[in-house]
Amino acid sequence: MSSSSSLTSPVPVNRPVVDRREPLTNEEIARYSRHLIIPDVGVEGQERLKAARVLLVGTGGLGSPLALYLAAAGVGTIGLVDDDVVDASNLQRQIIHGTSDIGTHKVASAHASIREINPFVEVVEHRTFLTSDNALEVLEGYDLVIDGTDNFPTRYLVNDACVLLGIPNVYGSIFRFEGQLSVFYAEEGPCYRCMFPEPPPPGMVPNCAEGGVLGIMAGHIGTAQGIEGIKLITGIGRSMVGRLGLYDALEQEWMYVKVNKDPDCPVCGEDPTVTQLIDYEAFCGVPAHDGVVETDLSLADLEILPTEYEDIADKPDVVLLDVREEHEYEINRIPGSVLIPKDTLPGKLSELDPTTEYVVHCLSGVRSLESTQLLRGAGFKARSMRGGINAYARQVDPSIPTY
Repeated sequence: MSSSSSLTSPVPVNRPVVDRREPLTNEEIARYSRHLIIPDVGVEGQERLKAARVLLVGTGGLGSPLALYLAAAGVGTIGLVDDDVVDASNLQRQIIHGTSDIGTHKVASAHASIREINPFVEVVEHRTFLTSDNALEVLEGYDLVIDGTDNFPTRYLVNDACVLLGIPNVYGSIFRFEGQLSVFYAEEGPCYRCMFPEPPPPGMVPNCAEGGVLGIMAGHIGTAQGIEGIKLITGIGRSMVGRLGLYDALEQEWMYVKVNKDPDCPVCGEDPTVTQLIDYEAFCGVPAHDGVVETDLSLADLEILPTEYEDIADKPDVVLLDVREEHEYEINRIPGSVLIPKDTLPGKLSELDPTTEYVVHCLSGVRSLESTQLLRGAGFKARSMRGGINAYARQVDPSIPTY
């Protein structure tokens, strides 16, 4: 990655988003000494860090390195927003949590790790998921928001709330071997909606649970978000406002794309039409959190519970259809299931029996619901297994491993 500025003395081009300073104690001077001897940070920058209030939305893959490094850097107040609990599948990338934390609330686990890293940091726990009802209240009073979420409804929610409150939003996302990084700050440049006015069609972009992610990618992008946060707080360097960084781990390359402010943006444009928070799950067509949002009544006849499937599994006219990928089928499978990956299903319809009832499943129920709607539209009898094979393993057959 090339840069036109000096690696040792970046030119300050940011306006610090924190206009306060808090004096350092002797203990803090000793702790942050490697910052203090950097001319671009110095005492002033460290005192701004101490005075800063930063909200981390999510304490998962991206939130883990963010929380650890921002705490170590001396950010005075760190807010943590999450209502999830630690699961074994998290530990491949969510390094703020440990094996002994499985089953505990993520914000509590993260809080304990932060306190161990730096007892001078104040941690504010928001043990909730961010919603349209609480977002403005939760975000208000913070200088900076760093978005570590993995779903589109929350990303649009965070963006809109930040625009309405005038707060910078440090954005990051990861998928498999790829990552994205930017800063959305409507007062100085574009917001997330300027780049992505509309969410992708439901199911078009899988999340990490459905598509996977190289665990260390969370560290790479998460720490990059942390760097952007520190730059914004202290006013050093060139921020990512107006730029989107695209990272390819397999090639070990960054590519940058210019992002312009959209004068017609519905949130930050010249004549905004979104002046309050909306229903972002309806806007994106997907739930924000697995297992949190109740199933829409309109989908009730499209779904079947794992326990309900067990009652009809032995019927000769019932077929269990697995629409995951072949490499997922090698991880685990429900006995008797037939594998037809979702992307190949449209070309396989002629091979299916119209007199058969198909129970469709995937990992968590997203791909199977879309496949069920495809089958229904083609005239087949089909229902989607709610929660997918992971729910089946928990509710019916614990001998099946989950992932």
